[in-house]
Amino acid sequence: MKLGYRFITGKDDDKFCKRISQALEDGYQLYGSPSLTFNGEDVICGQAVIWPEGKEKD
Repeated sequence: MKLGYRFITGKDDDKFCKRISQALEDGYQLYGSPSLTFNGEDVICGQAVIWPEGKEKD
């Protein structure tokens, strides 16, 4: 079953981009702007995604 809301985080790299792309392919929609922070070593990204209202969550 799909969650109604997810906040995906990770290093700013191709793995993070693939996780967001996969969520979009699964039917999630972007929610709000991405967040960025720096942990002293890497840029860390965060992006909220939501499951559209009225769409079945399998």
